[in-house]
Amino acid sequence: MAKKYLQKKGYRIIEQNYRTKYAEIDLIVCDKRTLVFVEVRTKIGERFGSPEESFNRNKINKLIKNAAAYAIRKDYAKDYRVDAICIVLDEKENIKRINHYQNIT
Repeated sequence: MAKKYLQKKGYRIIEQNYRTKYAEIDLIVCDKRTLVFVEVRTKIGERFGSPEESFNRNKINKLIKNAAAYAIRKDYAKDYRVDAICIVLDEKENIKRINHYQNIT
């Protein structure tokens, strides 16, 4: 869902589910000339909290390390950022909302 959402917004998909020694990067995309590392959070309903609430300082630091590890491994020296896409589904797994947060670091 997040991949299709980003493609419709004009992002070019570079990689998906890329593993580093720290964790997995859900999506790596290109937004014009900027490389973007995207963390995707999906929940069915918000009764027990929103996908946004699952982000904390430790998780964001891990995302930053992942992005830096990828950039070093790929010898990428230009600008990049870390985004988050939060998706909420209804009980039938239809999309209720998608929020895209740019540069969450």
